[in-house]
Amino acid sequence: MIVAKYVTIKFCLGVLMDRLKLMETFVAVTMRGSLTAAAASEGIAPAVVSRRMDALEERLGVKLMVRTTRKITLTFEGSAYLEDCQRILRDVGDAEAAVSLGGVKAWGHLRITAPAGFGRRHVAPLLMQLLTDNPEINANLDLSDRTVDLVNEGVDCAVRIGDLVDSSLISVRLGEMRRVVVGSPDYLARHGVPPAPTSLGEFDCLALGQQGGWVFREAPESARTMSIKVSGSLDCNDGAVLHDWALAGRGLAWRSLWEVGEDLRAGRLVSVLDDWAAPPVGINAVFPQRRHLPLRVRLFIDLLKENYSRPDYWEGKAHPSHPPRAGR
Repeated sequence: MIVAKYVTIKFCLGVLMDRLKLMETFVAVTMRGSLTAAAASEGIAPAVVSRRMDALEERLGVKLMVRTTRKITLTFEGSAYLEDCQRILRDVGDAEAAVSLGGVKAWGHLRITAPAGFGRRHVAPLLMQLLTDNPEINANLDLSDRTVDLVNEGVDCAVRIGDLVDSSLISVRLGEMRRVVVGSPDYLARHGVPPAPTSLGEFDCLALGQQGGWVFREAPESARTMSIKVSGSLDCNDGAVLHDWALAGRGLAWRSLWEVGEDLRAGRLVSVLDDWAAPPVGINAVFPQRRHLPLRVRLFIDLLKENYSRPDYWEGKAHPSHPPRAGR
């Protein structure tokens, strides 16, 4: 009886391992674009990969991909199966990582997306620090101002600023960010300081392209906000250019503190209308719903939260904090 159960368990494990291997090969073929490239990555002959794909499609009873001499195209069923395979393989890898070295070893590939300007200054340096402290993690950082589909594009975590609209994602508050109106000392010496937001029409305002307006409190200490339409001799759809123009004394700019904090501290820029500044908005880490968040993602989120929650970080007064390295 015991021998029979052992044989049954061993057989089931063998079947499971075979299915995982077929999934791995299918994902490799799709990601690398050809049977030959997938075979090279596994160190096997292309014919072996071809037989695996035939066996997989025969077992599932559907066509997963259309193969030609030039490219591989997924069918509708293949696209859906690819997403499930990637999720299952990630979960298996996470489960193995959770029990290796007492469950404290972070490893694997981390895919992150963030807004371009913010990510360049405040995600990329911290991500580099994470990899320095955890050398078995490798990462891809996508800096883009579009809203990335985390599930369909296989992204582990996104850093987003402002209101969150996708309720299907899990979010963690990393910190807060506010916007300030800034001008160079030279510009303010020549043109004066606006006494209230409604006075901005008398000043050269550096507008961000088709931006709807600058947002302020209706009155100091008020919870209600208002939008003020501004204009000036210069506008641009690139925030970094507006920042440079403000430094050059060409007008007032409404910029995020993450961008101008160091300039304010150094005296290169001066903030005005602070009493009317709109309430801060959240900086959030968002990720797809998952039962077990991989350690590499948790470490990344913790590192950002530790730094972003410190006011001196945004003022440019402090070096990034280093959380404990996984496995110490």
